[in-house]
Amino acid sequence: MLISYNELCGFAERGVIAPVDPKDINGTSIDVHLGPKILREALVSRETATISLRDKQNVHWLETDITEGFYDLLPGEFILAHTVEEFDLPADISAEFKLNSSGARIGLDNALATWADPLWHGSALTLELKNNTRHHVIRLHHGCRIGQMIFHRSEPVPEDKSYAVRGRYNNDKSAQPVK
Repeated sequence: MLISYNELCGFAERGVIAPVDPKDINGTSIDVHLGPKILREALVSRETATISLRDKQNVHWLETDITEGFYDLLPGEFILAHTVEEFDLPADISAEFKLNSSGARIGLDNALATWADPLWHGSALTLELKNNTRHHVIRLHHGCRIGQMIFHRSEPVPEDKSYAVRGRYNNDKSAQPVK
């Protein structure tokens, strides 16, 4: 079941998502904002490097802090970013990130890993952002509204099967590469 306005206000009050400005609570979503740390791909050699998903190898990342400024996302560039907001989902609530339509209309894309399972906690959401344009740089500012979270209710997940026990990305406060 999709969670709507009155219950979303309660989520904000109880810290299921925080911080939340009341103006960011919509009918069935809560707006989220771009955090201050960005991971951008580092050039390791002039040739293409191979990494293995199976072995959980990582891209070589460089961290950039945009607290006092911005980041210019180049055409075709892919970065990891994160939300300002942190999450503490209960056992019966999952959440889904959706990029805002203004970002999508200028060519910004979020690369599909948008789901947060019940009992994911103490973490900001890592965003996989890409500039799909060919001729325009997209300027990203710390704190700008980047999208919204939609919350869903389900039967409570047993603790031993939950993300709190089985997940690798709990208690992460900024963008996280593969673990």
